[in-house]
Amino acid sequence: MPNRKLRPYTSATVLQRLLRGREITAEELTRYYLSRIEQYNPVLHAVAERNPAALDDARRLDASAHTHDLPLFGIPILIKDNIDVAGLHTTAGSMALSDHIAAADAPVVANLRRNGAIILGKTNLTEFANYTTENMPGGFSSRGGQVRHAYDAAASPSGSSSGSAVAVSADLCAAALGTDTSFSVVACATVHGLAGLKPPHGALDGEGILPIARTLDSAAPMARTFDDALLLYSAMRSTPFAKSEPARPDTLRIAVNLANRDMVSAAQLALYETLFDALRASGAQFAEVNQPYTPYLKTVMTCEFRRDLEAYLNGTDAARKTLPEIIAFYREHPACMPYGITYLEEAAKVPDPALHSAYQEALAQRESLRAQILAELRNFDACVMTGPTNIMHFTGLPSLALPLAMGADGLPRGIILYGAEETRLYAAARTIEKFCSPILPPVL
Repeated sequence: MPNRKLRPYTSATVLQRLLRGREITAEELTRYYLSRIEQYNPVLHAVAERNPAALDDARRLDASAHTHDLPLFGIPILIKDNIDVAGLHTTAGSMALSDHIAAADAPVVANLRRNGAIILGKTNLTEFANYTTENMPGGFSSRGGQVRHAYDAAASPSGSSSGSAVAVSADLCAAALGTDTSFSVVACATVHGLAGLKPPHGALDGEGILPIARTLDSAAPMARTFDDALLLYSAMRSTPFAKSEPARPDTLRIAVNLANRDMVSAAQLALYETLFDALRASGAQFAEVNQPYTPYLKTVMTCEFRRDLEAYLNGTDAARKTLPEIIAFYREHPACMPYGITYLEEAAKVPDPALHSAYQEALAQRESLRAQILAELRNFDACVMTGPTNIMHFTGLPSLALPLAMGADGLPRGIILYGAEETRLYAAARTIEKFCSPILPPVL
């Protein structure tokens, strides 16, 4: 008989309480998610591969007298298929790397296990974390096919962490890991009604992750609530993150970034203003800034991709260890990538970024812009992105997504925040989330 305590779309923090109170077992929870994967994944294509040891891992946790107080005891997690999980494939969605099986866990995965998480398997993604070609459909990969949005199969699932996002939104796991170079988690989370957290650059160990650009990349959690995302983030670290209390609404100082605001729909801007009005009524103070998009982020990606990809592949059992070999595979098998490989071809022309003047200019601009943005945000707890900008990703600042409200079309909407200092930003986010509207689960 199924455990009546197990309800669909339960947050990880509530599951943590049920597991620690022995109201459910890790095995029961793992079986629950494996059953949902079996039922719904054939349509959603969110999960690339299951971990055959997941149930054995759950039983071991249940049987041990020393595991129930672990931060993630018994919480089943899915991992994006560009992050190493020992014994499972790491392909970044590419058939060119379909032979690669990870020899060891990436440090962020090892930390999750050490803190009691159960690895359910791997999720699909936009191929090479959406660094294949321009106009690539979100969620498409040659190995995994097309990820489908859980709310509407015709809607874009976004990218590149689309499989992880759909898996959480469809309740195929308690939470999931993605990676974020430029919006691959935080923007993806906004279209699935999730919380996503990209920590400041360097806060998490990047080893064991198939990269785009080490200067920009980060592993990043995706979950139902921001408290869930913080729970995962703390467990991904080598040392726990000291979570602060939510900020008092009347102490909040929020910057609103007006850059490219005219590119956003009136309906989305109205959702922002509804939130801002509620926060103002509780005493929060607002001011405006202008921190625009920078083209230098693309330069860093182009210049670092080949170097960083080949450094990763040279430590693996993958048959193809160079970008030219991967490009040759696509040319020999054009059906694997019908949308083209323009980004890969462009990156292949930069074997050594140290010799590339545009790269050196980009890094200098990164330092200069970082100092400028930190100074502008010094007195603010959070900055709201109201129009497209990549400034926080380029400068390595922490950013996050919160579930904002349901749109008139029945799809969820989100809001993206960033800040100068992560403790203040996260404390503000925990409060701001309480002023957002509820997100309805998808009808599967």
